[in-house]
Amino acid sequence: MDHTALLGSINLFESLQPDDLSALSGKLKEATFKSGDVIFEQGASGGSLYLIREGAVDISHGAGKHALRLATLVPGQYFGELSLFDGEPRSATARAARECILLELERDDFIQFTSKHPEAAIPIMAELAQRLRHTNAAFSSQVSRNVLADEEEKLPLGARVADKVASFGGSWTFIGSFGFLMAAWMAVNSLISEAFDPFPFILLNLMLSTLAALQAPVIMMSQNRQSVKDKLLAENDYQVNLKSEIGIQTLIKGQAELLARLGLLERQLLTPSRRPQI
Repeated sequence: MDHTALLGSINLFESLQPDDLSALSGKLKEATFKSGDVIFEQGASGGSLYLIREGAVDISHGAGKHALRLATLVPGQYFGELSLFDGEPRSATARAARECILLELERDDFIQFTSKHPEAAIPIMAELAQRLRHTNAAFSSQVSRNVLADEEEKLPLGARVADKVASFGGSWTFIGSFGFLMAAWMAVNSLISEAFDPFPFILLNLMLSTLAALQAPVIMMSQNRQSVKDKLLAENDYQVNLKSEIGIQTLIKGQAELLARLGLLERQLLTPSRRPQI
């Protein structure tokens, strides 16, 4: 696929006329990255859009053990479009998932193109507005997954039994039932002449010791499971908050850029030298 066809295949530029696509594709620069190479880092100065011709690219936020992979992009997809419009620092890190060939469109070349072809900027702005609408709808409808429900589905039978035993052993129902059973046991063996467990109730003491020996590890198993749940909830909260923060920042930057570009387009169209003749 040549540069013009690849540029026209992405939704950001698919509404451009063939002549405009050909003129814009002439400004693309080809770059090759090996697997694992960093294309750009989060916070680095931006100013280029990248089209993937071959290979794959991972987009992530954060660094080290706190890094969160947001997406894996394949040929025909693009990234870095926000800095193409606003020139702000990168909001994420792009790394080659495998050896890839990218086509780079620099911001200066894009601004020069829109200055010479202001009418071509209208479908680009329309596509940006449509993407913002889709993003708004996605953030309004999506909810985080229930990590506890996912974890419960993977539990073995022993872990489920441990949770049930620990839940029952820590309830007033267990305390009342166990207290009534002990009182009845001691009363019966104190009142009848042929007691099966006379005072000092050695059999009862043996049963209590056995119950305590079995109950302790079961409760510890349940506590370990609770700590795993707490870690899952904390990790899920972190990812949800991080995604929300990234989404809000992207929306704000995109909307501000959209308004700025529409204002620039309006000024260009209303300049006397460019004002359409009626």
